[in-house]
Amino acid sequence: MYQALNKQNVELPAICISIKNPSMTHRFPVKEIALQAGLSTATVDRVLHSRTNVSLQSVRRVQNAIADLHLQEKQLSARGKKLFIDFVVEAPDRFSSEIRRAVESEIGRSNPVVIRPRFIMQEHMQEAEAVSYLKRIMTHGSNGVCLKLRDTPKLRDMIKALSERNIPVLTMFTDIPISERLTYVGIDNAKAGKTAAYLISKTLHSAGGTILMSRSHEHFKGEETRALSFRSWLTRNRPDLKFVETTGGSGVDHKIEKDLASILEKEPNICAVYSMGGGNRAIIQMLEQYKMYPDSYIAHDLNQENKALLNAGRISFVLHDEITQDISASFFHISRANNIALTEPSTPNGSEVHIIAPEL
Repeated sequence: MYQALNKQNVELPAICISIKNPSMTHRFPVKEIALQAGLSTATVDRVLHSRTNVSLQSVRRVQNAIADLHLQEKQLSARGKKLFIDFVVEAPDRFSSEIRRAVESEIGRSNPVVIRPRFIMQEHMQEAEAVSYLKRIMTHGSNGVCLKLRDTPKLRDMIKALSERNIPVLTMFTDIPISERLTYVGIDNAKAGKTAAYLISKTLHSAGGTILMSRSHEHFKGEETRALSFRSWLTRNRPDLKFVETTGGSGVDHKIEKDLASILEKEPNICAVYSMGGGNRAIIQMLEQYKMYPDSYIAHDLNQENKALLNAGRISFVLHDEITQDISASFFHISRANNIALTEPSTPNGSEVHIIAPEL
C-alpha cells in the first residue's frame, strides 16, 4: 500500500501504523471507515488492499476518513448520540482549511451529542459534481448537510430531495435562499457590503475614480448580496464614483490574473478595491503591474494570506467572519433538527461582521 500511494504522490496519514503486504493494518473496521468516508465498503476494501480500479479521489477520501477517525477517537469515548454531518464546500484551499480547523475545534464542545464530520472540499466544483456528491450522501445517509455551493436550479432540487429524505440541509457563508434549506448560517452579507462601502467612502483621498469589485463566482449568492448592497450604498452616498467588476476567478490566483488583465488595460484610475471572493495577493500584484495603488482596499476573511497583506499595509481593512461561531450555530440547528436539545449559541445565525485593522 505504501508503494501504491507514493506512486500517486499521496501523503500517508499518521494512523497507518504498520504496513504488511498486501494490506494496511489499522484499528478501524472497514464498515466504520466507509461510513466516515461516504463510500461503499467494497471501495474502501479495494483502497486498503491496493487493488485496481480505484480512483485517486477515493484513496484520498479513505485516508482522510482514517485521519478523521483518529482525531475523533477521544470524543467517541464520550456518551451521547452520534451525528454524521457532511460538509460540501467549493472554496479555495485556504478557506476550506479554515472551515476544517473550526469544525475540529468545535466538535469537542458539542456535548451531549457526538459530532462525526465528513468533508468534501474542492477549489472548483461543477454543478454535476456537487449533485453527484449529494446523491451519494443521500444514498449512504446523513444527519445533516452543510453546503457552501453555488445557487443553481439542480442544487435547489437536491436540497429538496435531501429534505424529503429527512436529511436537514443548511447553507453556510453563501446562501441558496429559494430552496428548502433549514437555515442560512454566516455573516449578514448585506450588512457586510454596506460596511465595506462606508469604509471606502471614508478612506478615499479624492473625489471621483473607479472602484474595482471582485467576486469569485456569479452564482455565489452571498457575494452577489454583498455586491448589490455595496453598490447601492455608494451610488446613494458617493455618486462621483464608478464601478467595474470581475467575476469568475473562484478565488484562485491564476484565474484572477487572467480575468483582471483585460479590465485594468481599460480602467487606469482604480481608486479602491472591494474583494469579496479572495485571491487578494494576485489582485494586488496585478494592480502593481499596471502601476495602480488604490487608496482603499477592503477584503473578506482573516486567513493567513490576508493577515500578512493587512499587516504589510497592502489591505486597508478585513471584514472577518468568525467561522467557529458559524460552525457552532450549524451544530445547534442540525442537532435540533434531529430532536437533540443543545444550548443555543450566543449567535444562532452565525458571526457578526468584524472589522479588522492592521496591527499598529
